[in-house]
Amino acid sequence: MKNYQPAADRYHCMQYAYSGKRGLLLPRISLGLWNNFGSNDDFSVATDMILYAFDKGVTHFDLANNYGPKPGSAETNFGKILKQNLSAYRDELIISSKAGHDMWEGPYGTCSSRKNLMASIDQSLKRTGLEYFDIFYSHRYDGVTPVEETIQTLIDIVRQGKALYAGISKYPAEQQEMAYKMMEEAHVPCLISQYRYNMFDRVVEKENLNLAEKYGSGFICFSPLAQGLLTDRYLNGIPVDSRAARHIGNGALNLAQVTDENIGKARLLNEIAVERGQSLAQMALAWVLHDKRVTSVIVGASSVKQLSNNLHTIDNLPFTEKELERIEKILAGTAH
Repeated sequence: MKNYQPAADRYHCMQYAYSGKRGLLLPRISLGLWNNFGSNDDFSVATDMILYAFDKGVTHFDLANNYGPKPGSAETNFGKILKQNLSAYRDELIISSKAGHDMWEGPYGTCSSRKNLMASIDQSLKRTGLEYFDIFYSHRYDGVTPVEETIQTLIDIVRQGKALYAGISKYPAEQQEMAYKMMEEAHVPCLISQYRYNMFDRVVEKENLNLAEKYGSGFICFSPLAQGLLTDRYLNGIPVDSRAARHIGNGALNLAQVTDENIGKARLLNEIAVERGQSLAQMALAWVLHDKRVTSVIVGASSVKQLSNNLHTIDNLPFTEKELERIEKILAGTAH
């Protein structure tokens, strides 16, 4: 977009929260670039979504080195959009990336070794054209690399100025606590922890959320809409152009997850959403954000219209106790 000028009222459109006990504010809704921003996607649509998000006060854009497809292309495209439209506003942006999943061939193109993380951040900085990332994550605990090796690498990345803050993603509770302790002792505390969390997937409630709160880490949630299950997309069956029907792979929603039970629950939840004056997606996002330990949710988008709908979640975040009780009964399968 030529001569882009951001909306003057952009910071009145969004709410912000501190990341745990740290001094960094993040938007309650952040934009993730996992899908729809790669080399196989429409660059103009991707540009429109990113600029619309910024116009609405979304300052946090979440990447990973393997986002695409093809892997790396989401970072490349984001770098182009940044250079063409947002370079003058770099200090108003929080840009994150991650490394740890499969990225290039050979033994060093995956997992969480020092070799992989150091090479990955250098590649990611080159693709995006950035001098530093605001947040750099270990994308996963790989089950092999010692936590100490991975976390020391994150600490060094921050100390070298390649990232301002470090984060972890999807770590099991035992390794999560080890990471927090090591980073705290090194005076490079974990800014934020990224996990899957939604109405249909609440595993993090057992330990991960509590550990993040205990150690002062923020908590940011991906897949808050269960990849579309918690939207009106599947209320009346499986659309032929949906993720589930297209068999995308790469961890995306599949037909086996679109069960009669989940669809039935989504329909009941949608009734509450309608009563609240929201779409099901908006209520599902608000439900994740109602937990005081949650800093932000990461939403994806395939169009400005879809993104706009999700951002309007901010218009109605509170729940009544009765609403929460009804939701719990639906999720537990005891609603009548």
